[in-house]
Amino acid sequence: MAAPKFAPVDVTAPVRGYTSPEHVPTAWVPGRPGEIHGFQPAGGRLGFQGPDQGFALKIANGFADRLQLTEGERRPDAIRGCLAIALRRASMFSRAPVVHDLTVAFTIWGYLDPAAPAELVALRRTVFEGLGNPAHGYDDARMLVDAVPPDTLRMTPQQAAAAYPGRWRELVGAATLAEE
Repeated sequence: MAAPKFAPVDVTAPVRGYTSPEHVPTAWVPGRPGEIHGFQPAGGRLGFQGPDQGFALKIANGFADRLQLTEGERRPDAIRGCLAIALRRASMFSRAPVVHDLTVAFTIWGYLDPAAPAELVALRRTVFEGLGNPAHGYDDARMLVDAVPPDTLRMTPQQAAAAYPGRWRELVGAATLAEE
C-alpha cells in the first residue's frame, strides 16, 4: 500500500514489496444453522429481498397526508399494504426503495385519487383491512403483493397514472385476488 506524500520515508531502507503468506486459509462455507446454502429461496409468500428496505417506511409516511381514504379505511392499513408492494417493486430493480415505488403502489390502488372507482374502493377495503396491525397475518400482506402483476411493477409512475383508473383491475391483479 502506498504511503501518503507527507509520511517520512527512510531513503536508505530497502524497497518493500508484496509477499504471499505461508499459509492460505480454506474458503469460507456457510455451515451454521439458519444460513442459506446457494441462492435465496423464491416463491409465493416468501417476500422479496432488497437493500435499505427500512427507508421505504419513511417515504411511505410522507404520503400519509395525501392519501384519499373513504369511510372505514385506515391509514396504517393503506401504508403497510402499499409499502409491501413498493418494496417488491424496488427489489425487482435490485435497488433500495425510492419515492416512485410508493407512487406506483398508491396510484394503482387509487389512494391518490379523491374519486377512486367504487368497485376498487370496495376491493381495497377487504384486501387492506387490518394490514396496519403488526399482529395481523403476514400471509395477507404477501397475498396482496403477489397478486400485483410484474408488468404493473415495471411501469413508471407516469405509465401507472395513465393506465389508472381505466385498467385498475389489471394493474392490481384483481382476478388473482378474487381467487384467494
